[in-house]
Amino acid sequence: MAKVLLVDDEEKFRTSLARRMNLRGYETVEVDNGEDAVKQIRADGEIDIVLLDRKMPGMTGEQALKEMKSFRPELQVIMLTGQSTLESAMETGRLEAYSYLRKPYELDELLAVVDQARSDKVHAMARHEIPHVERGSLWKWLVGSHNSRPLIILIGILLFCAIVFMPTSDRMMTLLSTPKTGEMTDANFGYAGYRSMTPGQTIADAYSKDGKVAKVHYDESGKKVSVPLSPGETATKAKIMLAVLLIAALFWASGAVPVGITALIVGLAMYFGGVMPPDYIAQSFAKDSVIFIFGVLAIASAISKTGLDRRIGLLLLGPATNLPKLLFIFLPLLAVACSFVSEHALIAFLMPLFMMVYTSSIKTAGIRKDRALAVMFVLSMSYVANSGGPGSPAAGGRNAVMLGILSDYGLAPTFGEWVMYGLPFVPVMALVIATYFYIAFRRRLKVTGLDVSRMVRQASEKIGPMNSKEYITAVVLVVLIALWVLTSDTFGMGGPVILAIVALNIFRILRWRDIAGIPWDVVALYASATAMGKGLAVTGAALYLADAFVSILPEVLRTGEGLAIAASLFTGLTTNFMSDGATVSAIGPITIPMAKIAGTSPVMVGLATAFASSFAHMLIIGTPNNAICYALAKDPYTGEQLVTLGDFFKHGAIVLVLSFMVLWLWTFLGYWRWIGF
Repeated sequence: MAKVLLVDDEEKFRTSLARRMNLRGYETVEVDNGEDAVKQIRADGEIDIVLLDRKMPGMTGEQALKEMKSFRPELQVIMLTGQSTLESAMETGRLEAYSYLRKPYELDELLAVVDQARSDKVHAMARHEIPHVERGSLWKWLVGSHNSRPLIILIGILLFCAIVFMPTSDRMMTLLSTPKTGEMTDANFGYAGYRSMTPGQTIADAYSKDGKVAKVHYDESGKKVSVPLSPGETATKAKIMLAVLLIAALFWASGAVPVGITALIVGLAMYFGGVMPPDYIAQSFAKDSVIFIFGVLAIASAISKTGLDRRIGLLLLGPATNLPKLLFIFLPLLAVACSFVSEHALIAFLMPLFMMVYTSSIKTAGIRKDRALAVMFVLSMSYVANSGGPGSPAAGGRNAVMLGILSDYGLAPTFGEWVMYGLPFVPVMALVIATYFYIAFRRRLKVTGLDVSRMVRQASEKIGPMNSKEYITAVVLVVLIALWVLTSDTFGMGGPVILAIVALNIFRILRWRDIAGIPWDVVALYASATAMGKGLAVTGAALYLADAFVSILPEVLRTGEGLAIAASLFTGLTTNFMSDGATVSAIGPITIPMAKIAGTSPVMVGLATAFASSFAHMLIIGTPNNAICYALAKDPYTGEQLVTLGDFFKHGAIVLVLSFMVLWLWTFLGYWRWIGF
């Protein structure tokens, strides 16, 4: 039962109420003034509900409420008063009192409000990002709840120490100490900085120079001398990055701590592990893709507040008059569009719209929440957007990286050739994803008769014709997309989106408060993913992972389509823990020469590698699509995170397996054999 704090200066009323509540099974604590109530709240973290008299000598109920909320924002406070005024009701509402009851009242009426307040406490905690941990045994405390799992944190610390302090393997030492000769047989050929290495240089030498981690000594004459790290010292840095990768994946998948805190842990380990100098670490956190994520979340806010998302929805969701049409018509069209237009931008435009549809759906159905509907909406969109990656070279930076690697060998396919090999995969994969979500969710939905097209049309009609702010926002969006398509090579993806934010602010559409209110934890998370990818690449840890995978391949997977399957398998698994571009950068230089040595088409293996880098479905760090969807998938009323990290991991693992099956059976062993290389 709830633990209730009774705050009332009338002793007879207070003790009588406490006795009656105790008989009903409630635990009560009594104080007779606001000052002691605040002290009690600070001292006793197990109090669930406060019954607070409004009019008391000294500190008033409103003042006590404000003080208590400053220390315990999730606290459920029910105001009791013998006088009811509009001003006091407005004041307690502004201070987030849960309810307002006028004396006298029936005990059953009061207890009903108390029970409802306790039930809603979980939502209040979610709004304020406070983990909900059940009182009880040590085991319950260790297991914890989302964003607070002490047992997982302890396991993560032990794994980190075990990896960092374990003996360095002979193979890692070989990779880090072998000099560059310029031959494709070099053990370090797949190192991210191989092209910039000079003959005779080792990875340890290159990392010391490029990463600015070389040791500084002074010779006998007092001259400063730079001494590269030894292979053993470089191996320690590589093991730190491997440990960071493991615990970050563990924490993100389990929700052991908030995603933003895990992002800070990545930076913390890199700083104190001396992986790179502080300025270099900060730069690795501030990549263009991170600025892009920040900007897209801000632009999404502008689209939603102007109502432009509803106009876009009318264009895109016209055929979606029921659940099958939404999944089997809209999703394949979205996937194909993501092959040629920035999938991140499309997701940013569509997510506010789908959250509006979700809100309208549960309201029409007369229910408070339908998490299955939210999960289906969010994950299906994110996964089909990811799956649009193989469709064309324009679908993402990972494809550009692979084109660069293949061009070094004079084998880069044309735009049309890439589309010929990749686009047939996209709609088939989208239909497979649609089928999975239809089978998995259609019987779990509380909302029935889902007509997305009608809801979007009604939502658009409610706000009337387009106004000047919508037209301005639409023009800014068109210009933004044009800049992304035409100038991304020069200005990146971040520059144009910053320009759009400034323009929308000048036109008084996007306020600074809107920008400050974006989910910064997701921005931090994606920043840490780029930094982690950089650290894995420069230390040689990424090369070690790729080399270890290749070494365990059976003979059947070292040539022909078997090599394409092996390359895609390792890439698809790795891209869930690193950015897609970093994954292709680390794996492509290994798989392409392997293909040449094995007498297999390097284009086939290169495309297999690039295609599988789109399969980042399990963790939200894998792609901006996942990060954007996670950031915006919150209950508009309670602030609860409707789609969790666990949802991404569970359903993403299934979709990852399905992606491999479609890629291998439909693409490699299907139409690729018919097209040929």
